[in-house]
Amino acid sequence: MKFEVNGEELDATVLPGQVLRTVLRENEHYEVKKGCDAGDCGACSVLVDDQPVHSCIYPAHRLEGKHVTTVAGLGSPEHPHPMQQRFSDAAGLQCGFCTAGMVVTASTFTDEQIADGTDLPRLLKGNLCRCTGYRAIRDAICGVTNTEVAPAGDSAGRSTKAPAGMRVVTGREQYTLDFTTPTKTLHLAVLKSPHSHARITSIDTTAAEAMEGVHVVFTHRDSPATLFSTGRHENRTDDPDDTLVLDPVLRFRGQRVAAVVADTVRQAELALAAVVVEYEVLPAVFDPALAREPGAPLVHGEKGPESRISDPSRNVVAQMHGETGDVDAALATSAATVEGTWQTQRITHAALETHATRGWIDDDGRLVLRTSTQVPFLVRDEICHIFGLPTDRVRVFAARVGGGFGGKQELLTEDLVTMAVLRTGRSVQYEFTREDEFTIAPPRHPMRVGVKVGATAGGILTALAVDELMDTGAYGNHGIGVMFHSVHESISVYRAPNKRVDAESVYTNNLPSGAFRGYGLGQVIFAVESALDELARKLDIDPFELRRRNVVVPGDHMTVVDPNEESDLLFGSYGLDQCLDLVQNALAGPPPADSGSLIGATPVPTGDQWAFGTGMAMAMIATMPPRGHFADTTVALNADGTYTIGVGTAEFGNGTTTVHGQLTATVLGTTPDRIVIEQSDTDVARYDTGAFGSAGVVVAGKALYAAAQKLKIAMIARAQAIVTGVGDPAQDPGVPVSTDLGLVDVALTPDGVLMPAGAWGPGRLVSAAELLAHGELRADGSHDGTPRSVAFNVHGFSVAVDRNTGEVRILRSVQAADAGTVLNPEQLRGQVEGGTAQAIGTALYEEMMLDGAGQVTTTGFRNYRTPKFSDLPVTEVLFAATHDDLGPLGAKSMSEAPYNPVAPALANAVRDAIGVRPHELPMSRDRLWRLLQA
Repeated sequence: MKFEVNGEELDATVLPGQVLRTVLRENEHYEVKKGCDAGDCGACSVLVDDQPVHSCIYPAHRLEGKHVTTVAGLGSPEHPHPMQQRFSDAAGLQCGFCTAGMVVTASTFTDEQIADGTDLPRLLKGNLCRCTGYRAIRDAICGVTNTEVAPAGDSAGRSTKAPAGMRVVTGREQYTLDFTTPTKTLHLAVLKSPHSHARITSIDTTAAEAMEGVHVVFTHRDSPATLFSTGRHENRTDDPDDTLVLDPVLRFRGQRVAAVVADTVRQAELALAAVVVEYEVLPAVFDPALAREPGAPLVHGEKGPESRISDPSRNVVAQMHGETGDVDAALATSAATVEGTWQTQRITHAALETHATRGWIDDDGRLVLRTSTQVPFLVRDEICHIFGLPTDRVRVFAARVGGGFGGKQELLTEDLVTMAVLRTGRSVQYEFTREDEFTIAPPRHPMRVGVKVGATAGGILTALAVDELMDTGAYGNHGIGVMFHSVHESISVYRAPNKRVDAESVYTNNLPSGAFRGYGLGQVIFAVESALDELARKLDIDPFELRRRNVVVPGDHMTVVDPNEESDLLFGSYGLDQCLDLVQNALAGPPPADSGSLIGATPVPTGDQWAFGTGMAMAMIATMPPRGHFADTTVALNADGTYTIGVGTAEFGNGTTTVHGQLTATVLGTTPDRIVIEQSDTDVARYDTGAFGSAGVVVAGKALYAAAQKLKIAMIARAQAIVTGVGDPAQDPGVPVSTDLGLVDVALTPDGVLMPAGAWGPGRLVSAAELLAHGELRADGSHDGTPRSVAFNVHGFSVAVDRNTGEVRILRSVQAADAGTVLNPEQLRGQVEGGTAQAIGTALYEEMMLDGAGQVTTTGFRNYRTPKFSDLPVTEVLFAATHDDLGPLGAKSMSEAPYNPVAPALANAVRDAIGVRPHELPMSRDRLWRLLQA
């Protein structure tokens, strides 16, 4: 079949039933992305005869004589299409996986449609973005410029562009599977368990192995015997060892039974149907409350102490019980008390790039894994642990990753690919479908959180108790860490003489839960902040004022329940008071021009059925993960006056690459475009725990800042030796520079040239090449993630609720963030907006549904409401003016933090409107309608 792609004729073989997306990618048009294969997300959007279509559902047999245009056909980095330029100028992307399709769709909009704006929700209904919250996308389409070009040495604090931005908007930036291997790649498919709890009694792979294209079939008999956890942390003992690559005991529907490696995905899937398996079905338990009761089916009852499970006989993977003072006595004598239980749901990360790995053996005989991960070094180390490999024989790297949100802090595809590559010696690929993301990838932990709180008549807290029950699912990946973290900053942010925590993370036969933005804090904060809002009502105290009277302040010891326990949390700066003031004042004043919906001010609805309310909530979060987070970085001078930095942090929309370039350029007196960034590769960086816990700026960024400072000193020392003849130009770069040689009088020009001045003669220039003639100039920087500071976020809403239908309309959305020094205002604004958008989805729309027997029934975006352009307001983002002593240039982390206060603030606003307290998320229309009827 012949048709044109980007103006060039393509003669392609089209298989029966094939779609346009697969034809394009088979012919190396990797700019066309796979997000859903159902026409729901728009990541694959292309033009067919100038009309936008979802190529994942466009039948390939219709292509004869057609003209197809992908995002790469619209323009190039050197000559971009006007819409591509707009997306770059507006910073209209974060991870960028949706951007190719978004740009293609937007390229068809007329000037009239853009100028009016009111039709944008309809025009963009087929394109999803999980990262941005859509405001920056709206700005891009409408031609708003949000970025600037920074002068040399002054990029920190400015809205510079992402280094890969132009490559992303033109489709040139590669994601995990966007490349061609020299030899044909084999494909892996997995047979999944039809039972929630079963033991394999027999498995026959003979027929499957004999089928066309099949290279190998794996079962539990081929699996390494090493137990591990799919959850990855710096200390691997933080997670329970309860998982095998392939296990004869199956503990949730969808768990791996067997894996087939074949020439094509279709051949592998056909072979799966030929695998004959007999099962002994075992009793199962799906309610975490029942799972810990005597006589309940045991999920990991056979595991010993080496697995580090708190109490396998009760299905409890982790637990915490502690009290200071006497909570019950304090509640009995309090002027006002509130008691309630709140329930949160499962949420999928909805990152548009699914989990995927391609592995091969390189020319040196090493195993190489290119994978969609947030933690390349931790994946490498665990692969070596499972398969008994030395770390120098394994390379793991991530290209740009299409979204993470914690979901790619798991080892979900790399182990099977490793087993297949080691067996076949061939390149092997395993890629999740969107259904896999819903049915086997770990979602956010559902929790039941009970809260009891008491206060004096003056609004001073007397007692605070939290009772948490967490469903960790069939495996304990993150089941320990999420539980302990969930009841830390959520409780330690408040002062109360009497505190109690009872928390248990419990195994069930549901799909495993995992790491998700906020790492458990959001669930508990929803409950605590709702209870405090109710307490403020009972005491007739403004909710902002109640917080002011009870939050921790500098000088306080930030602990959960034991005032004598050691805490590594410090106040590097403190901006909570500013955040409370900023949000309260904003809600009390008139809305700014860019408030309301994404297409203009939200009209206040009229009619007796509408009820109106306001609400607020706050959150504290540590600026980096506990128990150590390490980054070892390098900065080197190149002969052309550019600099190369080596850093292990992965880029998945978190923006760390942009900030790393800004920090380095600021120290070295140059511009970010002269910083060459090599990252997220175990071969090019020394070490990095990973891009989670918002650590990219405050750990890796701080290490890079230190390395750049060391390199600058070494460069100046060498320049001084060359110009003055004092000292050896080839001396160790680490030798400190004597201040009497005019260190303060040396300036670095934007192109990497040093200009000594003062005593050694003005005007003498030393080029980078001259410096390097005496040996390389390279410096290292490290940071261990301690001590940890804290960041704060306060969110406020005003809403209207339709009493007849339960519909919630957001009239104002305001968040104030204590982020320390704001290194890139536009990028940080985007992080806050994206976190808010994801949390609004959590609060109002999103829920993974199970049938009560462990079967996930939400299997695609079609029946899971990820917020679209039309669902979200513009959030007013306000920053506290603080400078953190512990962060680089005074910065704090802010990727996870914006998510945490949003759901309780929205729940408090809904409660204010309708007079009834929501206790369950999401606050969907049907739930609110039932509350109103009751």
